[in-house]
Amino acid sequence: MSSSVTTSADTKTGSEQKPMSQGPTRTPEFEKRLARRYRSERRFKRLGQGAIVFSVAVLVFLLGNMLLNGVGGFQRAELAVPIDFAEAGVTGDAVSLTAPSAAQVLEMQGLPDVVQYYAEESLGEGGAAELSGDAWRDVAAALSDDPLRIGREETYWLAASSDLASGLAGEGSPEMQALAERLEERGVLQQNWDLGFLSRTDATSPQQVGIWGALKGSILTMLVTVSLAFPIGVLSALYLEEYAPRNRWTDLIEVSINNLAAVPSIIFGLLGLAVFLTIFPNLRSAPLIGGLTLALMTMPVIVISGRNAIKAVPPSIRDGALAVGASPIQVVFHHVLPLALPGMLTGTIIGMARALGETAPLLMIGMRAFVATPPDSFTSPATVLPVQIFLWSDEIDRGFVERTSAAIIVLLLFLLAMNGLAIYLRNKFEKSW
Repeated sequence: MSSSVTTSADTKTGSEQKPMSQGPTRTPEFEKRLARRYRSERRFKRLGQGAIVFSVAVLVFLLGNMLLNGVGGFQRAELAVPIDFAEAGVTGDAVSLTAPSAAQVLEMQGLPDVVQYYAEESLGEGGAAELSGDAWRDVAAALSDDPLRIGREETYWLAASSDLASGLAGEGSPEMQALAERLEERGVLQQNWDLGFLSRTDATSPQQVGIWGALKGSILTMLVTVSLAFPIGVLSALYLEEYAPRNRWTDLIEVSINNLAAVPSIIFGLLGLAVFLTIFPNLRSAPLIGGLTLALMTMPVIVISGRNAIKAVPPSIRDGALAVGASPIQVVFHHVLPLALPGMLTGTIIGMARALGETAPLLMIGMRAFVATPPDSFTSPATVLPVQIFLWSDEIDRGFVERTSAAIIVLLLFLLAMNGLAIYLRNKFEKSW
């Protein structure tokens, strides 16, 4: 008994002699190390903030530069020409003027000569030469929109020639600049917003070009691409992750898919040229062939992102579904796929954004042709926005430079709309657990 008491007393005495540690002693060397660590953290924080500020500044500069140059692309130099169709003998009723062949009918009635005559009357001798060669088509389109115009005199703002437009912008020959200045002072020449830029197609003059043909070609091509790449990519990811046995053949497929995701895009263009155009030789420059080519390029990205999304689904989801009696295929399509779909859509956004901006593979399959009419099907000749931008940027006329910037703005807006739709679908299907 006395022994136990003594032991506890000794223990108590020992505990009193060795108090608990209150932390490391803050020696001068420790303070220096702590200060260095704090400085390093502040330096890293400033570097991160600087990187973000630099990225935002570059983005603002890029967008601002495109907007400044692109605003002029949505405008064109136009001349005011008053025309009296009754006096000129141009006739037509509401049915004929609204028919698809209205432009041909008006051309047969001499509308181009009528426009040139009134341009000479209004602008003076040589005034007709300062109009764009296809200016009469704008008049024909206006008559198709409102057939009652043909019964009255009205002033039309028609596209000026490329030389006169350059003179109005302060470029070109001194004579043309002086002529543009005189016409501007008279109030018959000015820069107007050109909404027809969004509805016309390609042309040889920057005053008459439009983006609708290339935009429609991009839409058709992207529809083919996503219709093929997304379902095939998702099913491939499901098979490789849920059903494929682990052997050398599966490893070879996985390595091949990872390598395909890093292959330069022009290689896919050569593949499309060698395979698809050999099978369909009459569909050169068609959205169908372009979509097939871009689908091959986009599919590896969707497969890789799809597999990662499937791996991120907790195993407990599968175990719980199997425990309540679900079959393996019900587990995959009722539980795993809905939960992995947001991640798959993220990969699809990345792949489609890359495909939308591609030019090289589409040049290889002939989608750089001059297309004067919008494509009316997936097998019609067409071009796409990136190729149209590339072709316009190679033109000498400065008017095409502004049109190129305007086309880039349209491309960015199309990309934002497409990505916005994909993000909406991703957020709609996203679930938390």
